[in-house]
Amino acid sequence: MRIALCQIPVGDDPKDNLEHVLEALAIASEADLAIFPEATQVRFGRAMAAAAEPLDGPWVTTLAEAARRHRTAVIVGVFEPAPDGRVYNTAVAIDADGRAAGAYRKIHLFDAFGFRESELIAPGDTPTVVELAGTRIGLITCYDLRFPELARALVDQGADLLAVIASWAQGNFKEEHWVTLIRARAIENTTWTVAVDKAPDPPQAPGGAIGVGRSLLVDPMGTVQTDLGPFPGVRVVELDDLITEHVRKTLPALEHRRPDLFG
Repeated sequence: MRIALCQIPVGDDPKDNLEHVLEALAIASEADLAIFPEATQVRFGRAMAAAAEPLDGPWVTTLAEAARRHRTAVIVGVFEPAPDGRVYNTAVAIDADGRAAGAYRKIHLFDAFGFRESELIAPGDTPTVVELAGTRIGLITCYDLRFPELARALVDQGADLLAVIASWAQGNFKEEHWVTLIRARAIENTTWTVAVDKAPDPPQAPGGAIGVGRSLLVDPMGTVQTDLGPFPGVRVVELDDLITEHVRKTLPALEHRRPDLFG
């Protein structure tokens, strides 16, 4: 399976952001799946409600047409209206035919490090696994990464790959947390984990600098196979399912669980 890690810049204009996505998708046209950051539609801020659309709205529809044209499945972060006036922070999955394969509304909201995501965003309530390019993929969004029970629930639902999309806020020790948590989720679940963050904002960005870059591909043993560093870029990588099989024979941790004690 060939996956494109699309570490793109995201700004305050949804039209500009869509152009960045379409350009990256063209670069990644040989990939089976292209993964974009959380909140790719528009940068986090007060403009989210104005930019939010239903999942059959023009922003996602245009992207779906491009996915079909390139024959590349897509995972991307958008905002959709919520009934209470807030928005949902949603990861949308589109298959290579341009059809909706599923959507995940972020469960854990980032009310930490001085941010209050819950003021503008309504939480989801359903762990979600989608099938793209013949692979079952568990969807994780940014702050969700700090909650190992979500990743384990996705693996229990049959996920063969964990896909993390993020707009990881900059700050003291935040980059260390990002890398450590991604590797931990891969190791404890002996599962390929691909994590795509937005390209970093400049430090003086209004509303706080978001994005550390460092989009990663981590194998089931916890080895970092790819690290995009701090700059924008698109990189196509390959996943080898035989590595998962080998690691799980060597380290059968999932078989050693004790649900009789811990549920």
